[in-house]
Amino acid sequence: MIKAVLLDMDGTIVDAFPPIIRALNQTFAEFGMPQMTPEEVKRHTGKGDCSMKALFGERKNEAVIRFLEIHDEDYLQKIKPLAGAETLFQWLQACDIPTAIVTSKSQIRAEAQLDALNWSHYFDTVIGKMDGRAEKPDPAPVLLACKRLNIAPQHTVMVGDGIADMKSATRAGSRALGLCDAFSAQELAEVGADHCFDSLTEVHAWLKTQIN
Repeated sequence: MIKAVLLDMDGTIVDAFPPIIRALNQTFAEFGMPQMTPEEVKRHTGKGDCSMKALFGERKNEAVIRFLEIHDEDYLQKIKPLAGAETLFQWLQACDIPTAIVTSKSQIRAEAQLDALNWSHYFDTVIGKMDGRAEKPDPAPVLLACKRLNIAPQHTVMVGDGIADMKSATRAGSRALGLCDAFSAQELAEVGADHCFDSLTEVHAWLKTQIN
């Protein structure tokens, strides 16, 4: 029985990659490093454990500061809802199904994105990146969301578009639902996805068959 729905943010309910791609590539340029294609950025971030140290080595701290300076210039103006997102939220709310955001974006930026879209009221809790808090693919963020919702992980589903989302969900005991974009259905299934979909509209249709 599905008693709650957990959702990743970037690439799952919003297209927030343009400012990420722009900021990362401008940082690469300033540090004299090669650029990444949009697809490479999505796959890199979607795998989790992708700290800036993996990209910038000992210059990580300097790179993080510069990346965030560029990213924060206009990211709230650049985010776009993905098709079917708000319709799904409205339906879940009408069905009285608790919902949570579980994202690797910083807590403050995740909350700012939801406020900018006027979506905050749809979610019972938001689990974002914070100092001292483990990130996906660790199960801790999913477990924390379940704890706050007071619902056992096995009674939840986690919707996400990345490898880290699938691993975090399955390790926590939640059921993983994959959205195919940067990763194929086969790639997501190999790391634990129960079902894979091409859009949130398809996810919504499937949930209607599971939630009365």
